[in-house]
Amino acid sequence: MPAPSRTYKTRAIVLRARNLGEADKIYTLFSEESGKLDAVAKGVRRANSRLAGRLEFMCESLLGMHRGRNLDVVTSADVVTACWTGIVDPAAFATAHLIAELVDAFCEPDLALPEVYALLRGAVRGIAAAEDPARLIPRFELLLLGALGYAPEAERCVSCGEPLEGCPAWADLEAGGLACERCRPHAADGHPLDAADGANFRALGAARGGPLRPAAHATGAVARAVDAFVTYHLGKRPKAGRVLDELARAGAQR
Repeated sequence: MPAPSRTYKTRAIVLRARNLGEADKIYTLFSEESGKLDAVAKGVRRANSRLAGRLEFMCESLLGMHRGRNLDVVTSADVVTACWTGIVDPAAFATAHLIAELVDAFCEPDLALPEVYALLRGAVRGIAAAEDPARLIPRFELLLLGALGYAPEAERCVSCGEPLEGCPAWADLEAGGLACERCRPHAADGHPLDAADGANFRALGAARGGPLRPAAHATGAVARAVDAFVTYHLGKRPKAGRVLDELARAGAQR
């Protein structure tokens, strides 16, 4: 069997970057074919670099790559979709950082996840076009959990299997879904949802198409429940979530 080519091309979205040496950067990318990967762009911090403007945060580019011993090397980049002007607003920027942080934290390196790539791509476009980008977060989080196999059961009680439509429910984090009144968790920090909240929860997790848009704006109770599921599976609250909380408090005080 012939050895794989040392050069290849892939579409990828920039999740984050960090400096390396005097002129290089290491980029964490989410690629269409290989999922999450780290790659180095040499000389990208020099003023005459042709790569710098094509590797901005959340930019989607067609990258020419060279397989390295430890890190692959970005040798060329052609922009496919650039939404930078749409995410420079503080709220949009913080929202984009949150979804990037979630994808980075949840996804293992070198694992192809085309559904997550499509979701991330649609989320970037949705954030850039949204008047209130933070409203997209609960829907993105539920769809991401679903793509990774962690989708909370919402149609039937996660414990006894009784249908939940038209009934109040409680988020049972350990069981992995919504529970009916009889099976609800007894923890003091439970997340109760009334019947309307339950319908809202199910609508937010429904399948999507095209740029990410909220199927319905999450109610406050649903947003808290979804955030709790994400925090439970991640093992911690995303850092960018605290930034969004601060922006929301600042906006409420104006």
